[in-house]
Amino acid sequence: MNFFKRYARNYGALIGLAILFVVVVLAFAAPLIFPVSPWQSVGDPLLPPSEDPAFPFGTDMLGRDIAAGLAYGARVSLLIGVISTAVAVVIGVSIGALAGFYGGRVDDLLMRFTEFFQTIPAFAMAVVLVAIFNPTIVSITLAIAVVSWPPVARLVRGEFLSLRSREFVQAAVVIGQSGPRIMFTQILPNAISPIIVTASLMVATAILTESSLSFLGLGDRNMMSWGFMIGAARTMLREAWWMSVFPGVAILLTVLAINLIGEGLNDAMNPHLRGRKG
Repeated sequence: MNFFKRYARNYGALIGLAILFVVVVLAFAAPLIFPVSPWQSVGDPLLPPSEDPAFPFGTDMLGRDIAAGLAYGARVSLLIGVISTAVAVVIGVSIGALAGFYGGRVDDLLMRFTEFFQTIPAFAMAVVLVAIFNPTIVSITLAIAVVSWPPVARLVRGEFLSLRSREFVQAAVVIGQSGPRIMFTQILPNAISPIIVTASLMVATAILTESSLSFLGLGDRNMMSWGFMIGAARTMLREAWWMSVFPGVAILLTVLAINLIGEGLNDAMNPHLRGRKG
């Protein structure tokens, strides 16, 4: 049975995929659906949801459309989540591959370097890094990537340690293939499944981290984000609950969808689970 059929067995993963598809479409179509900037006042302040058909999710204290903020916020969350995860995976795979393949002093040095980053709370480090530099989408993405790569390095190191003694690796050594070629053409393809599953879950963590930074006022001031919307509405919880509830639900659904997809990928790609399910 192929990968897609195994993935489709997990109904939660299919639901997560459907939710994420809607979020992605909304993010890409945001400029078409809402041609006016989400920062611009377009209606009366504090309109409750459904009171005006033009603003189905209501407006905030400045008359800005909550629906437009949700759509444009999806773009920021997905962009930062995907790019920061990609950067973290590249760093983590590179360090973990070198440590696991060469071992010895190289392994000790790289693992001590990894442990240094793991001893510092990830979110605290992200706050410090973003605060040192101007909070922009680039600095936020890099800060999240910097605090996210150590688990990937640990995972890849373990996979390389278990695979480097296999027969196909020894055969590659015998025929004279170089170390980097063996690492990235022989071992890495056999370790890719857990990396993909981990990366999918890291996207969800990155979205939560970005939302937390924006909530604290460390987001990009030129980009509307879900965390900023919740932070701006924290003093209006009683008077205008919708200002914080809808962005919070958007974060909840997106993170839940990505986690469900990660579980589905794990079920489809994990050979132990595959064998157990027959």
